[in-house]
Amino acid sequence: MFTGIITDIGTIDRVEARGDRRIFVRTDYDMAGVDLGASIACSGVCLTVIDKSGAGEPGWFAADVSGETVSRTPPQQWTTGRRLNLERALKLGEELGGHIVTGHVDGIGSVVSVSDDGDSRKIDIAVPADLAPFVAQKGSITVDGVSLTVNAVADHGTTSHFSLNIIPHTQAMTTLGDLHPGDAVNIEIDVLARYLKRMEHYRATA
Repeated sequence: MFTGIITDIGTIDRVEARGDRRIFVRTDYDMAGVDLGASIACSGVCLTVIDKSGAGEPGWFAADVSGETVSRTPPQQWTTGRRLNLERALKLGEELGGHIVTGHVDGIGSVVSVSDDGDSRKIDIAVPADLAPFVAQKGSITVDGVSLTVNAVADHGTTSHFSLNIIPHTQAMTTLGDLHPGDAVNIEIDVLARYLKRMEHYRATA
């Protein structure tokens, strides 16, 4: 589990083509405190640390990205030079500063527009219509691993658009400040909305 509060921006140093795609990510994390097998969310995707830097080395870790994960995330997500929003797994007793995030991507959104709104940036994102029931005004959503609040939602035929305000701190501490129209982003809906939708389905068919 994660909270959607980003604690580092990593960079993919290299990618190896194996049975799966293996990525090597440069990070400022002290990897001495990260066990092999630990989970790190990479722009909203939960990956397992399979190798890491040794004592005294600059921080890095390696993770395998399965074909399933590649197919469900933006095409350029796992390429050399890509910057990733990083978050280590939540520990019991830690502050839940964002909302409950699983690290399982539900779909790919597309940035429709970006505009200034005071010191913040207003970003409109389009998502497929099948995700529309899970996106609610003032509800929570995860975009590239970042926990955010939905400001408004509007349906447009085969897609739905929602808007976000990205404050200066979030712009500086995540990759969201670099988004431009046409960019693809990972979307994870609120886990509570997912279960409520499932319960509603069974109540309707009972």
